[in-house]
Amino acid sequence: MLDKGQWDIKWFNNLYTETKDLFGQDGSERNIPRNTFFTSTVDIFTGISEKSNFNIGLLLEFRSNVVGGRNGLDVFSFDGDFGSARSGFTSIAPAVKFNPIKSVSNFTIQSALFIPLVDNESEDFIFDTEGNQINNGVFLDQNGFVFQNRFFYDYTFPSGDWQLFTELNAEYNFGKSNASFANDSLRLTPGVFLSYFPSSKFTVLGLVQHSQLIDINNDFSQDFTAIGGGFKYQITKELNIETLYTNFVRGTDTGLGQTFNIGLRALF
Repeated sequence: MLDKGQWDIKWFNNLYTETKDLFGQDGSERNIPRNTFFTSTVDIFTGISEKSNFNIGLLLEFRSNVVGGRNGLDVFSFDGDFGSARSGFTSIAPAVKFNPIKSVSNFTIQSALFIPLVDNESEDFIFDTEGNQINNGVFLDQNGFVFQNRFFYDYTFPSGDWQLFTELNAEYNFGKSNASFANDSLRLTPGVFLSYFPSSKFTVLGLVQHSQLIDINNDFSQDFTAIGGGFKYQITKELNIETLYTNFVRGTDTGLGQTFNIGLRALF
């Protein structure tokens, strides 16, 4: 939690790329042309409480996606190539972060309402000369509201060299009927992060995350499990950098890809 007048600004970048998925016959694994999805987020929070137990913030999200076998780094071309690429700002979210139990300072909750900025989830459909659609369009982001609640708890071991950080992300997706594949669904994503501190400036971490999409209308559901690791380094007193890698090791109705992540965080 932030003290009154303190600021926390985080810029985080996630690149997910896949050449396999689980959308084959009867949910079997299959090889596919490479699809790559890049997400860049900026989270801005400031403290407003004298007791340092309530923060307000704003979350911004930008995406660039390329499909159909294009090179993964093409997401940074931002070319909007018809039939294979889309990019743009996709959502904005006012947010609050608070400590609900005064005696448990290491338990916090972050709540945010994501407002979609996209008109259509998928665009740039390609048709043959007879007017038949021959691709599924380029997916950018879901066109629906998301009410997100993230529950955080951390425990530092007595030695001070190790820390266990746990998170449960609960997202309710809603909006106009048929506007999004995810509307009227609940996504639960628990995660466990184990950190080791070899020095005061350096952190090494490993993680396990699972995500479960529960469709209230039973139209679509999916799940996946990812494992990974990374490190953080304190560049200055105010600024740190982090990198992270994850691999999707299993799932249902999902891709089997990898993520490469890098972020900067300023606290002042």
